[in-house]
Amino acid sequence: MTIEALLQPGSKTHCVTQVLDQVTRTKNLRAVKAIHGHLIITGLLSLTPTLQTKIIFAHTTCLLPQSNNLLLRRTLRDLLSSLNPRNPLLFNSIISGFCESGFYSLALQAFSFMHSNGVCIDSYALCSSVTSASSLRNLEFGRKAHAFTEKLGWFSSVYVGCALIDFYAKLQWVDSAALLFEEIPIRNSVCANALISGYTESKMWDEALELARKLPSLNLGFDNFTFSSVLRACAGISAVGLGMQVHGCGIRKIPDFESDVFLQSLLIEMYGKCGLLEKARRVFDMGVVRKRDLVLWTSMLGVLGRNGNYEQVITLFREMVTQGIKPDGVAFLTVISACSHTGQVCLGMEYFESMAGDYGLEHGPEHYNCVIDLLCRSGELEKAWKFVEKGNMSFTVSTWGALLNACIECGNVELGKFAAQRAIELDPHNDGIYVLLSNLYARNSMWSEIEELREFVSGKGLKKDIGHSWIDVVT
Repeated sequence: MTIEALLQPGSKTHCVTQVLDQVTRTKNLRAVKAIHGHLIITGLLSLTPTLQTKIIFAHTTCLLPQSNNLLLRRTLRDLLSSLNPRNPLLFNSIISGFCESGFYSLALQAFSFMHSNGVCIDSYALCSSVTSASSLRNLEFGRKAHAFTEKLGWFSSVYVGCALIDFYAKLQWVDSAALLFEEIPIRNSVCANALISGYTESKMWDEALELARKLPSLNLGFDNFTFSSVLRACAGISAVGLGMQVHGCGIRKIPDFESDVFLQSLLIEMYGKCGLLEKARRVFDMGVVRKRDLVLWTSMLGVLGRNGNYEQVITLFREMVTQGIKPDGVAFLTVISACSHTGQVCLGMEYFESMAGDYGLEHGPEHYNCVIDLLCRSGELEKAWKFVEKGNMSFTVSTWGALLNACIECGNVELGKFAAQRAIELDPHNDGIYVLLSNLYARNSMWSEIEELREFVSGKGLKKDIGHSWIDVVT
């Protein structure tokens, strides 16, 4: 149906909906405005909540790619003001729709409008607004929503409780999330998983494992999400014995445990971080037989690389390509790094060029950094510097650190000082750069410069981080 036919008297609501969906997909704002005007004139808009919701989504979808934030917010405010009657169910639909579509700031604006205009707020609006605040990492709004929850008496809702726990956990306010978990009257596995995940994201490995141990006493079960967080915690503290128990428990308790690519990749990484490469390879081989999934290959490549098995990385990468698995940026980064550590400059550059030439992948800053490290490790300082000059990329501290380290080996003081200066501009508190600069001066017997540097570092109060390691030994 054309827009002209739609605007004729007697057009049906379902026809309006179809055409509105079509012009929204094509982002035809002029057509959306014409339909909007027609619905106001005919009175259909106030009679049909579904159309009111669709009109708001149509306007915002068409405006998002081309308008500034202020225009978008004004448009949404005007559209919300025109809603009549102001039905809480209609607002819930709008807020949840924005949240599900990833328009989180619009969801929060709609919630604020709902509150300031006296529209009744229920658990659905609170859940969507808290989820949106979590995605935007908007602590202030999330805490206001928490206050609304207490004030309006929705604290007993398990859905609102889970949303708040997840919110605080994702923003790494884990103590607040844990307190909520203890206080809410009804708890389920979703709440527990959110808190365990928050512990692991905050590297509070022991707390994550302790809560997982308590789940049976709380009458809460384990699922794939629980096992994923527990495996990350085991890897975090290199608790290989516990990790092996979790592996066995997963096979017994979770029906699709061995076919879940994400869980199998976490197992590979857990065994790899604990130094058990044979077990990691066994999980990988069994997983590849079931599913030819890129995630398993990149996990195994990463494990081999982190454990210094660089030749095996290159061999496995070739095997992956031979089997028709298309590598991604992570796989290329790992294999180029392996070439760097084995001194295979030509092969590393070949892989770098292959990313864009053969697979259409875009080079990221990390790939440029890796190539610079590749050239510097091989003593190709001049090539590395030319690569930096033509890179058109915002290089990181590690890039300039690699150049500085190469300058130490080659004795190039001027270029080394320049690289150190750029690194310090990016991270003035990185003690490693000052150590490298001191080594450059020492290599060239520049003792007065070393003394000046020591006084400068001492004045800034910088200290070298003390290293430590811990691993669970299975006997």
